[in-house]
Amino acid sequence: MHSRFGGLACLIAIGAASLPAVADTVRDDARVLSQEGGRLLYRETHWITSGPGAERWVLYRCTDGKPFARKRVVASAAQAMPDFSLEDARDGYREGVRGTPGQRKVFVQAAGRAEASRALTLPEDGVIDAGFDEAVRRHWRSLANGESVRMQFLVPSRKRFFPVQVQRVASTSWNGIAAERLRMKLDAWFGFAVPAVDLVYARDDRRLLEFAGTGNLRDARGDYPQVRIVFDALRKPATAQDVAAIRSLPLTGRCSF
Repeated sequence: MHSRFGGLACLIAIGAASLPAVADTVRDDARVLSQEGGRLLYRETHWITSGPGAERWVLYRCTDGKPFARKRVVASAAQAMPDFSLEDARDGYREGVRGTPGQRKVFVQAAGRAEASRALTLPEDGVIDAGFDEAVRRHWRSLANGESVRMQFLVPSRKRFFPVQVQRVASTSWNGIAAERLRMKLDAWFGFAVPAVDLVYARDDRRLLEFAGTGNLRDARGDYPQVRIVFDALRKPATAQDVAAIRSLPLTGRCSF
């Protein structure tokens, strides 16, 4: 998922030979569009590994194909609360969660500033970044039955968890794929407005097909735009070598959107 109630993500080059054994590696490609007008803003590619050392790498590319940001998500014992690190090379912004199981910290480093971090107290129903997908799978039966599911979602920029409510909206056919539409919204008022997040998950394998809400990468004005992320209908096979290659890929893109 994305860090500001979304999407629904690093710097060290590691050779393929040093990668852990991987049961499966798949690739998901997505287009990130503006919600107003549907203009292509950038592209995302996700490499997802399973088995020992499971992780997710996300590469963000400008419309000209140049990569400008990268995210690594590392599985943890609390499956819905993984460690992650995001770097946007356009200005050096970084954010993420790291630490030992008993001492997790959220960190943020704005351009030209020192890193700021805060120790996290992990709630039982906590969700961090792409851990939202695991939370959806865990509560799938309740959601399918129309029940409202409450979670605590981490917003890294604010260094704290916020209560959210997730509920099924409707069944749908998404590009010929049987799917369910979900909606996530803040479960309380905190003095700031956050638009609801609409998501589409495939019914069979419960993977994210579409996200509509606040993106996690800033636009030319320094704001987090409202985006629609549309994944390809089919995943592609990938290899450990593919994952190793993107770990050290120079982030040369300097696009604004």
